[in-house]
Amino acid sequence: MRAFAALLIVLCVGCDAIPGRAYTPMSSPTADPPVVSFGPTPSATSAPTAATRPTSAPSPTAKPIAEVLAQINPAKLDDHLRALTSFVSRHPLHPGHAKAVAYLMEQLSAISGVVVQDIPTSYNGIRLDNIFATINPLPGAGAEGFLGGAGMICAHYDSTANRTPGWRPALDPAPGADDNATGTAALLEYARILAADRSSLRTPIVLAFFDGEEYFFKGSLAYLQSLPPPNPYRWVINIDMVGFNPLADRLDLVYYTSKSVSLRDRVKEANQRYAIGISPLVEQLATTDAFILDAAPFGLVGGIPSVALVQRYGEIDSTFPGNFTFHTVNDTPDKITNKRLWLKAAKLTLATALDLARGGAQL
Repeated sequence: MRAFAALLIVLCVGCDAIPGRAYTPMSSPTADPPVVSFGPTPSATSAPTAATRPTSAPSPTAKPIAEVLAQINPAKLDDHLRALTSFVSRHPLHPGHAKAVAYLMEQLSAISGVVVQDIPTSYNGIRLDNIFATINPLPGAGAEGFLGGAGMICAHYDSTANRTPGWRPALDPAPGADDNATGTAALLEYARILAADRSSLRTPIVLAFFDGEEYFFKGSLAYLQSLPPPNPYRWVINIDMVGFNPLADRLDLVYYTSKSVSLRDRVKEANQRYAIGISPLVEQLATTDAFILDAAPFGLVGGIPSVALVQRYGEIDSTFPGNFTFHTVNDTPDKITNKRLWLKAAKLTLATALDLARGGAQL
């Protein structure tokens, strides 16, 4: 087992922060430091924020979580996935990457009540764009009594096809349909749904669209290291590769060290309580960086309760035939063979997050 210190040394090489920029349509980048609003009173940190659009008043009565989950629209998930794969590649060196950034920013900024920001960093001189959408509780919704902190749902939107022989990242396709347009599309749906559910929240939920995961989660690690104390996050849920499996509606539930056991259990409880139907839901304990997912820095380095939902992180078995198209030019929309699993994964992630955020949970 490698020590956490070794993980830090390996991953920090080449990560250099560069100025953040708040996004508003038709505006140019600025060098202003980012500001976050966790709860009713804003405070200055390096977490995301920007000016919110005018909001329409959400329903004063919180809908049952089961009703909120039913608002996840499979057609919208599919539309987002096809848009993201239409850019040919979302690798940071490819021209399609900038189109993907623009698409995410435009989609998020069009939703009233969502605070949107692009906080760039760099890796070996390559710009990475971490994009954040923050949904804050409405004043008067009970958040005033909460001492602080937020929850995060994250997914990476960058792609690679480095398992294709001779692949050139700046020129060749890397559609990344399963890896990870599936998770990215889910986050876009969460933004739409949560913006209308702000009256039920006691803690903010930050939707983090991380870049550079395919560089060994350089974007998420750089963001974590930029956060000044105290740590603003109480839990992190990562959704990554959840659309392929012709055999079963199975997910692996990766949890990071013993600090994440309570969060792991909340995911399992949500699967049962809301009859989501992930089966099997296979626990995987991660104590080293062998699980290359964006939850890893938060769980292993940050000590934050963190889990990841992924279709399979291991060998082929009777419930998973192996996905041989991921990280190739053939990870295309037609390879999303289990859209039912994709929808269930989206529901399980959101159900767990709402359970936590409505209760103001500290794990």
